[in-house]
Amino acid sequence: MIRKFPFLRGLCGREILGLFPAILFFLSSAASAHAAGLTESARLGTVYNTILHARFDQARAELARTCPPAPTESCLALTEAVLWWEIQLDPGNRGLDKSLQAAATTAIDAARHWTEREPQRAEAWFYLAGAHAPLEQWRILRGQKVAAARDAIGLKNALDKTIALDPSLQDAYFGIGLYHYYAAVAPAAVKMIRWLLFMPGGDREGGLREMQRAREQGALLRGEADFQLHWLYLWYEHQPLRALELVQGLDAQYGSNPIFLQRIAEIQHDTRDHAASRKTWQTLLDRANARQVEAATMASVRARIGLAQELVELSDPHGAIDLLRSTIDARPATPYGAEAHAHFVLGSAYEASGDRDRATTEWRNASATAPSDDPDNIRARARAAIARSSR
Repeated sequence: MIRKFPFLRGLCGREILGLFPAILFFLSSAASAHAAGLTESARLGTVYNTILHARFDQARAELARTCPPAPTESCLALTEAVLWWEIQLDPGNRGLDKSLQAAATTAIDAARHWTEREPQRAEAWFYLAGAHAPLEQWRILRGQKVAAARDAIGLKNALDKTIALDPSLQDAYFGIGLYHYYAAVAPAAVKMIRWLLFMPGGDREGGLREMQRAREQGALLRGEADFQLHWLYLWYEHQPLRALELVQGLDAQYGSNPIFLQRIAEIQHDTRDHAASRKTWQTLLDRANARQVEAATMASVRARIGLAQELVELSDPHGAIDLLRSTIDARPATPYGAEAHAHFVLGSAYEASGDRDRATTEWRNASATAPSDDPDNIRARARAAIARSSR
């Protein structure tokens, strides 16, 4: 899964990603229509849904009309969220990193000043947690594990303060529950980081109950909650069908966001349902060609590579070769490292067809075209494939 979903790379295993998942915190603040003290939750909830649809330009336009009357701090946090979801569409590309960092600094400073002005206002603490969230998730993506752990302390403290001031903020319990759950299931190496930073321990069962409570009683958090929970069910609860069900629900609701359909295909691949994965990748390709998803060009390239992988698995290497040759000829600029990835899979297709010479050539092409930072680890994989094929 990590190999095919590159934003998980460089994280010292799946537990690091799971330990401090945080993006949902600020979204929950925008989504809780039932909570006392949150201003213009309906307007902010509309922006939140637009972000999950991956309609980022539209979301920015909506934000310009939302604050005021909504608090400026809420729109600063959501501006940061737009950038984070854009990064998730092409996580290997670092082009938006500086923009996210700058947006996070602005949002955190504004929310912190609000808590200083009104220390007894739960909404202010909620947005402080929310302003930290995308930055923390980005740090995990980029392998800044200690910084992410340190930031998690402030984030959790802000959420604890929020609940202490206003226990009716049901959505906040999802963030607290995530912390408790992942702190409990983290491996020894991560628990050492937690101890060094004086972070409290976890509670797996209690955390899961808190997450389910927030998911059931929160106003509009279901979309973000389901995306976070699908990782939990996949990695720790060993319930891939439940994880698949959650992401399928997200795709049904936010079909213009290609991430969700991509995750469906990847889960199906990892559970060895290659026929279903092939069908899902084909659906994503069809949507991209019809411009029914955002970032359609990038989604098309990713779908072609994924579809080709499944054709190899289903003993149709010639179909994969045809698909990949046209993809490579187009010299795709996105997603990041796509050309190298396509060459690598084409090598596998030639190997499956019995043409070792062409397979070796394509693996060498993969190494030559891989970007310098090689987030998909193409060079090492290509070397291993060449060594295996030459035996």
